[in-house]
Amino acid sequence: MTELKVDSDPADLGFDADRLGRIDTHFARYVDNGLLPGWLAVISRQGKIAYVGTSGLRDVEAGLPVELDTRWRIFSMTKPITSVAAMMLYEQGLFQLTDPISQWLPEFAEPRVFTKGSSLRPVTEPATEPIRVWHLLTHTAGLTYGFHHAGPVDALYRAQGYEWGTPPGLDLAACSQAWAKLPLVFQPGSEWNYSVATDVLGRLVEVVAGKPLDEFFSEAIFGPLGMTETAFWTEDTDRLAAMYVPTPGTGKIVRNDAFGAVGAARPDCLSGGGGLVSTAADYHRFTQMLLRGGELDGVRVLGPRTVELMASNHLPGHVDLEAYGRPLFAEMPFDGHGFGLGFSVLEDPIKAKSLASAGEFAWGGAASTAFWVDPDEDLTAMFFTQLLPSSTYPLRQHLRQLVYQALVG
Repeated sequence: MTELKVDSDPADLGFDADRLGRIDTHFARYVDNGLLPGWLAVISRQGKIAYVGTSGLRDVEAGLPVELDTRWRIFSMTKPITSVAAMMLYEQGLFQLTDPISQWLPEFAEPRVFTKGSSLRPVTEPATEPIRVWHLLTHTAGLTYGFHHAGPVDALYRAQGYEWGTPPGLDLAACSQAWAKLPLVFQPGSEWNYSVATDVLGRLVEVVAGKPLDEFFSEAIFGPLGMTETAFWTEDTDRLAAMYVPTPGTGKIVRNDAFGAVGAARPDCLSGGGGLVSTAADYHRFTQMLLRGGELDGVRVLGPRTVELMASNHLPGHVDLEAYGRPLFAEMPFDGHGFGLGFSVLEDPIKAKSLASAGEFAWGGAASTAFWVDPDEDLTAMFFTQLLPSSTYPLRQHLRQLVYQALVG
């Protein structure tokens, strides 16, 4: 395991150490008030770690503390990894971003789009545009999630067992075939909707690469980057943090062992949209690779122009995510943010009412984990905990405030 520790004086990296201490004070209150089980945060600048902070427990009932090698279910922080995997294949010339995905996933050859009706009697029409690779990367394919509860198509997903997971016994190929039979919520490329698109992208990676997603991740990304403790499951369950949800009314945490089983055994479906377990040290290496334009410690994963393309807003009409409405799980407003090939992209800090820099790209996970990369300030930040859903508290907004208020040089 890569050692995770502060390796430079924060002042040498432009941080006021006392102001960084506000991170500890702020998030420790969440633990003291019973609103979070425990947490870990890491702040880096110029390739050096300026801050590592922890508080609380990874397993409250067992009295086990959060440690630097604690393993976390990163859920949708899997999506950037899957997006990087796809772009690695793109760089090999194996597909174009504009290619219809039906070239590799024939189940998507004739998608239909929901127009009216109910989940019991949906009315659909043929798609006027094929689902293309870039649609998957940008969540503009017209796919959805059952947990949105936003309309009849979401209900169709739930009826087939696709709400917070996938039906037992179905692998990624079978899930992809099932999603292809369900109607799209809009014409491909016309809108943005957070969805299983990255899971379908993971299936595309499998077919193009000719191997299971976990094998490709290990050979192409985790091995080369030294991410030795990132996988779709872990046998070292003692280090896997327990999962918690808030109690209605009080917000006090209560253990949720239904979600806690995630990551403790090999899943039937290798979810490129939300299936990985990782450590802070491993994910830190991933963020450093992104910050350096695709290279880390002499290992190049992507070319710098590819990373730049991924961290640019690709939304139709170049509009904000806010134009499409906030996802039900979102814990921060999307004003001033676009979406690239696997990340949100901050375009207008003033509109976003944020101290962060234009060009910051980021994403988070359903259990309140988060990361961002700020190329302008040569900075990365990560936050780990295990609280569902991520909309429970504005943890990501608070962390941004606390990091940037401490940046003085």
